[in-house]
Amino acid sequence: MPPDLYGELDAKFRFDFDPCPCPRPPDFDGLAVPWGRSSFVNPPFRRRDGFNGAGPGAFVRKAIAENQAGRGSVVVLPTRSYVNLLVEAGAELRSMGRVRWLEVDTKQPCTKARSITAFILRGKP
Repeated sequence: MPPDLYGELDAKFRFDFDPCPCPRPPDFDGLAVPWGRSSFVNPPFRRRDGFNGAGPGAFVRKAIAENQAGRGSVVVLPTRSYVNLLVEAGAELRSMGRVRWLEVDTKQPCTKARSITAFILRGKP
């Protein structure tokens, strides 16, 4: 992450822990230790790049667990540009869960479910 962008986040959130330091010390596992009061989390974006195969999902789950224990995190993840456009426009986000879409021709549920998010842009009265 560029230092100026990190500096903006750090000034606001005052980080005291990084479970994904780069470079990572040998045998350091940020998922196996308690996190700080305010953690900066820039996880490996692919499982194959993480310690013991841990990818972004593992760090998101850990951030949620740490949050439930009263600790905060700023998790930085890659997103598609159109997602950022919707967020910047003020869209509300709602998880729709894992959805099995229907095949176009057969109208039968697809074999694989996909995680779906609804982006809600409310019209102005």
